[in-house]
Amino acid sequence: MARVFSLGGDGLTIANAAATLVFFNPPAAPKPETRVIRMWVSQSGSTTSAQGRLQAVTQVSTFPTLVSATPRCLNFSDATASQYTGNTTGAVGTCGINASAEGAGAKTALFGDAFNVLNGWAWVSTPPEQIDMPAGSASSFALWTPAALPTLGNFAVGCNFQEGNA
Repeated sequence: MARVFSLGGDGLTIANAAATLVFFNPPAAPKPETRVIRMWVSQSGSTTSAQGRLQAVTQVSTFPTLVSATPRCLNFSDATASQYTGNTTGAVGTCGINASAEGAGAKTALFGDAFNVLNGWAWVSTPPEQIDMPAGSASSFALWTPAALPTLGNFAVGCNFQEGNA
C-alpha cells in the first residue's frame, strides 16, 4: 500500500527574491517512486492584493541551500518514516524547504502558474498530470518562485507526496 507524507512549513519568511519553497531529491534505487499529489502556498503577512509567480521545476546539480524539514506521515497508524530525510544540501534521498541560497544548477520548468497572495495557491494532481519521480532519478523536484513575491513574510508552503505504488 502506498504511504502519504507531508513536507512543508508555516510562519516562514521567504529568504530570497527567487526561492525554492519545497525540494526533493529522490533516493537511490531500489527505493519506491515518489508521486507528488498536492502542493500549496499561502500567506497571512499582507492584506494588499498582489500577484506572485510559481514554477514546478526539476534540477540536476548544484542544489539550493535549504532549511532541513522532516516529512510527516499522514496515516497516524503508520509509524514508518519516509524514505526522505531532512537535509540542507539537497543530497540524494533528502528534502527541505525555504532555500536561503539558490544553487547555480539550471532549473527546468515543468509548469508555471500565478496566484494572488491574498487567496493563496493550491495544486492537486489528477491522474494524467501526476508528477512521478523514480528512485535513482538524476533530477530533483522543487516548487520555486522564479521572481520575488510581493510580500515575503508569514508564508505556509508544502507538498504532499506518496511513496510507492497506489
